[in-house]
Amino acid sequence: PNVSVCDIDDAVKEAVKKFRFRKFETNSALILKVDRQAQVISVDNEIEISGLDELQDYLPSHEPRYVVYTCKLEHRDGRISFPMCFIYITPRDCQTDLQIMYAGTKLALQKEVDLSHVYEVRELDELTDEWRNHKMIHSNFIFYQKIYVYLSKQIVN
Repeated sequence: PNVSVCDIDDAVKEAVKKFRFRKFETNSALILKVDRQAQVISVDNEIEISGLDELQDYLPSHEPRYVVYTCKLEHRDGRISFPMCFIYITPRDCQTDLQIMYAGTKLALQKEVDLSHVYEVRELDELTDEWRNHKMIHSNFIFYQKIYVYLSKQIVN
């Protein structure tokens, strides 16, 4: 059983649901934080941004945050999609008790947002569009590699 240090507020569950199913035109982020006194996850901000570089301006450098992020992706065939990911930001120099609260709640929140792309960042300046592109390409490579291995086994059998 996972230790969930903080409860996930119903307003957060609703905000995540709305965010996941809304029609996007631009890159967007739903920023979630721990309310230390109430020991619940709450919505910190919902923003439309040009990219991850701009997201850094909305995040504290000394406190963890959870971010549900979606970005416009133009495919070679002209299609446009908005892949979504969950990013856990935990700066190295933040207070230990805060790190514990965020870390203890991460899995429960991850389950709630139900996204397959999950990333962890230790430094805010790592959050760039170049980083995101690398992560997405890598995760797609792993996905196709798994399919290849599976199909290879099917052919052998």
